[in-house]
Amino acid sequence: MVEVLIGIAAGIIGGMGIGGGTILIPGIVFLLKIEQQTAQSINLLSFIPAAALAVFIHNKNKNIEKSILVPLIVSGMVGAVIGAVIAVRLNPSLLKKLFSGFLFIMGLYEIFSKKH
Repeated sequence: MVEVLIGIAAGIIGGMGIGGGTILIPGIVFLLKIEQQTAQSINLLSFIPAAALAVFIHNKNKNIEKSILVPLIVSGMVGAVIGAVIAVRLNPSLLKKLFSGFLFIMGLYEIFSKKH
């Protein structure tokens, strides 16, 4: 049941474009007691169908700037390879701390950024 609740929460956040991994990874690590690298791998796999559905809906609502897709996709794929290589080589404890720091900084940015 916990897995289902984590999945629903991650799906909602991911569908909004915020990133379901911000819910999914901590949920898997802290509630299900699974290592960080495994949680990140699960996040990437679960992201595919959720992202496909979100893309369909956002495309239907004309919320996609198609002119920037190719550079973003190509550079994202390069970054994904680099990130995956780094992640599997890092100590799980260090990876958890780095991810936590990233979430903390992003949270501060969202709280203190000026809204237009």
